[in-house]
Parts: sequence; structure tokens; C-alpha cells
Amino acid sequence: MNVDKANAALESVYTADTPEGLAKAYADWAATYDSETASLGYLLPFLITAWVARHVPAGEGPLLDAGCGTGLSGPSLKALGYTDIAGLDLSGDMLKIAGSRNAYGDLKQAMLGGPLPWPDGHFRAFFSTGVFTISHAPASGLHELVRITRKRGHAIFTVRDQVFESGGFQAVFDELEQAKKWRPVEQSPWFRCYAIAEPDALVKTFVFEIL
Repeated sequence: MNVDKANAALESVYTADTPEGLAKAYADWAATYDSETASLGYLLPFLITAWVARHVPAGEGPLLDAGCGTGLSGPSLKALGYTDIAGLDLSGDMLKIAGSRNAYGDLKQAMLGGPLPWPDGHFRAFFSTGVFTISHAPASGLHELVRITRKRGHAIFTVRDQVFESGGFQAVFDELEQAKKWRPVEQSPWFRCYAIAEPDALVKTFVFEIL
């Protein structure tokens, strides 16, 4: 990430003195952030749409983008015919950028690992990329995501290789399976999350059906 660009964007945000100025500062920063991740060949927000489309027909109910960040996945899913998409993220600043993409109907600030502000069985599916990774959301956050997903719905998410073992993901997978909360449907091979940079940064996509 270009530190000078990031610092300039922060300065723009902190010195904006009107709502319009603030919106422009975030719009400028969003463009920089996205181009920086694109220059690394960051695949996940776009690639996850393939698994969603494979398992979840459009029009069957709302989807949740869990840890949506600047909302890169939303427009791709909208282009594929998914019109009912909610997003949650820890960062209110990121949510403002996601909201500007006109792909999300409902955006809420919440932390994975804590209680989520939706009722049981609300979503047809949730999807998540780049969230179950180093120093991010814990594996235990899957319990709440499963709670707010309806029966016969789907859980579709990536896990970074470095936290799969240390973060206890397999234990949580097994716990949910033994409790008959979900069943495994598909898992990808380990693959690179950046097409250009960081060749050793690997993730795997998991798909479960909620029971």
C-alpha cells in the first residue's frame, strides 16, 4: 500500500468541513484503496461470486456479505442478478464507501465474533472473503453467521492458510457438523489470493449447507 497516498487520504478525511467534502474524500480514498489492491491482483471479492452463483440461485432471498469492506463483491453479484444484498463490517468508514456502490440494500456496523443484528434464519446465504485471516475474525464468529442463515441456506467463505490450524477452524467446523447445524458441500484447493503479489498467501474456500 502506498503510505503517502493513504496519509493524504486520511488528511482529506480529517480536514473535510462539509458532508460533501467528506463524501468526496472517502470517494477519492475508495478509488485509491481499490486500485492498490487491484495492482496486487487481489482476487477474492470477485472470485467468491463464482461460488455464490454455483450454489445460490438469484431471487431466493437476501445474501449477507460478512466483512464487506469497501463493498467490492456487491456490484459483481448485482451484475449476476442478485439484488438483495446486505453487508456488515467493523469499519464505518468502509461501510460508507460500500454504500456508494448502490449494490447493498442494508449495511450495518458489527464485529464478527460478537452478536449480529439480524434474527434467526434471516439470510438465504452468507459469504465472506479475506475476513477469516491473520488478526481478523475468529472461527467462533461462524456460530452467529450460521444462526442468521436459514435452513437449506449456504455458508460460503474463505480461510487463510496461516490461521486455519492455529485459529481452530476445523474444530468449529466439526462442532457445527456434529450439532447438525450444517454439512460440508464443497471446498476448493488452496489457492493464491493475490494473482500478482504475495505468492505464498494462500486461502481455501469452504461451502456448507445449513441444516
